[in-house]
This record gives sequence, C-alpha cells and structure tokens, in this order.
Amino acid sequence: MEPFKIHILGCGSATPTLQHFPSSQIVEVRGKMFMVDCAEGTQLQLRKTRVAFTKIQAVFISHMHGDHCFGLIGMVSTFGLLGRTAPLHIYAPAAMEEYLMMQKRLFCNDLGYDLVFHAVDTKKHQVIYEDRSLTVESIPLCHRVPCSGFLFREKPGLPHIRRDMIDFYKIPVSQINNIKAGADWTTEDGSVIENARLVTPSDKPRSYAYCSDTKYLPALSKIVSDADVLYHEATYSEDMIENAEKYCHSTARQAAMVARDANVGRLFLGHYSARYEREESALLEEARKVFENSHLTNELQVITV
Repeated sequence: MEPFKIHILGCGSATPTLQHFPSSQIVEVRGKMFMVDCAEGTQLQLRKTRVAFTKIQAVFISHMHGDHCFGLIGMVSTFGLLGRTAPLHIYAPAAMEEYLMMQKRLFCNDLGYDLVFHAVDTKKHQVIYEDRSLTVESIPLCHRVPCSGFLFREKPGLPHIRRDMIDFYKIPVSQINNIKAGADWTTEDGSVIENARLVTPSDKPRSYAYCSDTKYLPALSKIVSDADVLYHEATYSEDMIENAEKYCHSTARQAAMVARDANVGRLFLGHYSARYEREESALLEEARKVFENSHLTNELQVITV
C-alpha cells in the first residue's frame, strides 16, 4: 500500500513548555505532503524529521489562534530563501487572508513563488481540496473563533491484477490498464474471461480526521464516522470540565466519546494543557475508560494510517 502517515511536529497547547511544541502536523499521503497547523517552532521540528521543506504543497490552518498559526509566515519566508518556485496553497478561515498578505508585504516582498489563499467556510462540511487520489473535507468545529477540522480521505483505488491469471491467459501488458478499469478478456478461441477472475479487490480507502480546538460536539461523530485514525484535542481532564466549557475545549473523556460514537479505528489525543506536563497519563487513562484504543501523541511520532 502507498504510504499514509501522520508526522506529529507539535501536540501542546498555547502555553509553551519544555516538553511540547504547539500544534503542527504533516499528513503524508501517497508521496504528497500537507501541513496541518503551523505554530511556533514548526520549522525546527521539520528539520528533525525526514520531511523535506520542498515537498509541502499545501498548509491547512484550523483557526486564527497563535498556537496554530504563528509559525506560518516564518516558514513561508524560509521557503523563499530555499528557492521555492512552486505555489504554496494555504487553506484557512477567510479572515486570515488579510493578516497573511500584510505579513507577506512586510517581510516577504520578494518571495519568488506564489501564495495561493483558499478561504475555508468553517460552518460547512464540504470538500475543500481534491486531486486524483485524495479529498480533504472541512469539519465545522466550535471554538472561540471560527475553526475547522480537516478530514483526509483516500479515493477508492483500482483493483489489483492477478499476475497468475495474466500469465495463464497470456494477456499482453498493453491490456493491463483496461482490465484494471473493469474490462473482461476474450481468448483466441472466443471464450470470455470475466474481469472478477483477473483481479483482486482494491485496498480499502483510508481516512484521517484532525479535530483541533473545539468544545464537545456530539454531532461530530457523524462527520468522522469510521475514520481509521482520529486526532482530537484533549486539553483538559474531566475535573476541569468547567474550563473546557468556558474556553470551548474538550476533555479526554469527551474526545473518547466522539471516537466511540464514530466507530473510528484509533484515537490520538493532543493539545494538552500545560498543567498536565508530567501527568498526561491521566488523560489517557480517562479516555481509555470510554474508548480503549486511545493513545497519546508526542513530538516526532509517526502514525501509520
């Protein structure tokens, strides 16, 4: 199967700690690299991974809080210093365009490549990016400012050729693509070999849902239903639920409730409050009481979908 990986660059929240960087990830799908959120320190974390700066083709910003976007203009500048020529696509709430372009004028006037801004309607669940093998959908979240999560979903692939059957019926290589597309094969004596005998089913499409800052949303489980991997913020534990409600964040238990109700494969927690710097295991324990296949994220971790 083609690679589908999540590179965790930062999984802390707004207050800096010695243990965690604020939010940033790289989603690697079939050789394409997408960044999700870009906080301070993102460039440093990128240097520690094997992800090349030049391979990042788009950045998705969930919302305009500094711990999710303060690193963006610095990275944009570095791309210019490295001689980037390919456009960089930015997907973010509409209000960010003016802020980003003002910074570009101030600090990156001679950038050498195009910044292409795509406004994300944070109130709608819709496809905001699409190519031959992938779609990215916006996920409406509820935070103190307009905020969107992102759902990366593979498109169904073609079936796999049965090499033994191709050899047995001496089917020429020129016909392989036709058979993958569903064609039968007719032998020299006129016998029709049904397509189902020549192929095996394609791999199941994989999906990854990123849900950053949000209060608990029971309806969220419908949007991320059956995702292979769900990243959901878990800023607080249940004993701080009043803070979670006040600041529009979620507890670890609430994140697990979304995972359980959505029937996801695995849940990864992140966006930890600085108060849990040495007690994140308490968040994991709380989540696992509701959804057993819960895990903590950590910097430089690579999650295979």
